[in-house]
Amino acid sequence: MAARPMADDVIRSASNPLVHKLRSLKEKGDRELCLLEGPTLVEEALAAGIEVVEAALSSRFARTHRGRRLMGALSRARLLDERLISSLSEVETSQGVLALARRPRFEEQAFFPDEPLIVVAVGLQNPGNLGGLLRTAEAAGATGAYLAEGTADSFSWKALRGSMGSAFRLPHLRHAAAGEVLASLRARSIRIIATVSGSGGVRYETADLAKPAALFFGNEGSGLPEDIEAGADLRVSIPLLGPVESLNVGVAAGVILFEAARQRRRGDRLRK
Repeated sequence: MAARPMADDVIRSASNPLVHKLRSLKEKGDRELCLLEGPTLVEEALAAGIEVVEAALSSRFARTHRGRRLMGALSRARLLDERLISSLSEVETSQGVLALARRPRFEEQAFFPDEPLIVVAVGLQNPGNLGGLLRTAEAAGATGAYLAEGTADSFSWKALRGSMGSAFRLPHLRHAAAGEVLASLRARSIRIIATVSGSGGVRYETADLAKPAALFFGNEGSGLPEDIEAGADLRVSIPLLGPVESLNVGVAAGVILFEAARQRRRGDRLRK
């Protein structure tokens, strides 16, 4: 258990090495580390076995029961002046804790249990939407995700806030080209399903989503590339009423992924 810092150990200088690391990671990112903000995200990382390299807590938060418990769970934690920690926060009111954590590494083989359900994000540029997609995918029982061609960093601040821990648990990998992902999945006999807007595909509730499948989700504005749509085994869409042309990708993914989960549960019941 980490020793509790004394009041005179509070970091008050913006030139402190820890403050510099936190600010640098916030502004530039890092290939090995990610920046966590808020007690929930730090607790989720610890619960998932993620290595938290360093952490900074405000004196105010450190005096709370949750803060004391978190301080004890962290191997390297320092107290940071309230003004400094607020200056580093991405939200209007700081939650009182920031941490540097080592990015997890996932094995591709983990994507493929007996009945894989793979998510492929193509050009998903909005990090909040990506985080929400990963959270929805985990909740619906997806077994893994590929992040291809211009997709946001799943360990950026906004993506991590959107996924709220799912990025630490759901196996996922960055991949250069969606076409290569498609070819690799086809070699494994995984059915390729492209999600499309409007009436360009079969209604999602009539599609067979119970078998091993990979669901491809495209850019928030332009959708999937034409070659991916053309190379899919099936194209599915969500019927919309009125003048609405498309849904937020996280909402669309939720509708389709949970339909897949429903069909799989039904299939399990029928086999018993």
